[in-house]
Amino acid sequence: MLLDSDMSGEIYVEDCQVCCNPIQIKFKIVEDKLVSFEAIALQ
Repeated sequence: MLLDSDMSGEIYVEDCQVCCNPIQIKFKIVEDKLVSFEAIALQ
């Protein structure tokens, strides 16, 4: 999964690349480093 640093701190939904089920994604990037990541299956 590629993360867009411009979306840091936002919550969005993306389809899983393997099973196509929706996943809620939330992550935070500080000073070009990933400091938190959360992915929750929405099914």
